[in-house]
Amino acid sequence: MQPKLTLVGAGPGDGELITLKGIRALKQADVVLYDDLANASLLDFAPAHALKTYVGKRAGKLSFSQEAINTLIVRLAQEHGHVVRLKGGDPYVFGRGFEEADYARQYGIDCQVVPGVSSCIAVPASQGIPVTSRGVSESFWVITGTTRDGELSDDLRLAVQSKATVVVLMGLNKVGEICAMYCQAGRGHLPMAVIQNGTRADEQSVVGQVWSIPQLVEEHGVGAPAVLVIGDVVSLHPSYLAECLHNVSLVS
Repeated sequence: MQPKLTLVGAGPGDGELITLKGIRALKQADVVLYDDLANASLLDFAPAHALKTYVGKRAGKLSFSQEAINTLIVRLAQEHGHVVRLKGGDPYVFGRGFEEADYARQYGIDCQVVPGVSSCIAVPASQGIPVTSRGVSESFWVITGTTRDGELSDDLRLAVQSKATVVVLMGLNKVGEICAMYCQAGRGHLPMAVIQNGTRADEQSVVGQVWSIPQLVEEHGVGAPAVLVIGDVVSLHPSYLAECLHNVSLVS
């Protein structure tokens, strides 16, 4: 038995958005440690004998600490062999995948990474929003809304000044602060979207201008997990113009 770890990106939520290489890894697993955001249907690809353990991590819910997950990976790899760590999105985009691989390697465990479709691109696309578009946006930022100290990232303060599309992951609980930052910079009329459960059957979203988003999120009951998209590309959303006219009429 050879201990082995494979970090597999499960994609943004839709079970069909995993890669073929990810499915192949699951079929060869002795253990699957899966996250809260990984589609549970993907477990069907693992062998019947494989140990399947939930190690979900989501803000505000009971979950394993990162240290506990690291230790579990090493122990199960040594006891069972091939551990597949099934992580939502891409393991190396705010997924702490490098930390898990680095910890396992310290114990002599071979590690491989299977990249996944990241929600920072796929979730806006699922709503018809490109993160870049010729003549509209030449680049995009991907920023975490949840830093280690619980504060907004300094990168976001820089991004507010940019013409680039800004995608914020894990930032719904900071949406009020983020929108206030844009408004203070005189950019409160930028188009913005908040998309919950992107690519899943229960996906829902709100679109509007930055100043109106906190109220829209509350009115429509949009919750986590959600992706925030800010920038002119959001104006390409099919319902953006109608939503803006509706919001203005409510204010007036």
